[in-house]
Amino acid sequence: MVGKFERNKDLVQELTESAAHHVGAIATIITGAVRDVTREIGDLISDGIEMREAKQAAKDDAEPED
Repeated sequence: MVGKFERNKDLVQELTESAAHHVGAIATIITGAVRDVTREIGDLISDGIEMREAKQAAKDDAEPED
C-alpha cells in the first residue's frame, strides 16, 4: 500500500513534469513566431530597398544623356 506522503510526492512530480513540458512547448511556439516575424520584416525591408533601387534606375534611364 502506498502512503499519503508517496502519493503526494508522485502528484507533485507529475505536475512538475507536465508543467515543464507545456512551458517548453509554449517556448517553442514563441521562438517560431519571433523567427517568422523577423523573417517577414527582413523581407519587407528588402522589398523596399529593391523598389528604391528600381526607381533610381528608372530615373537614371529617363534622364537624357549629355
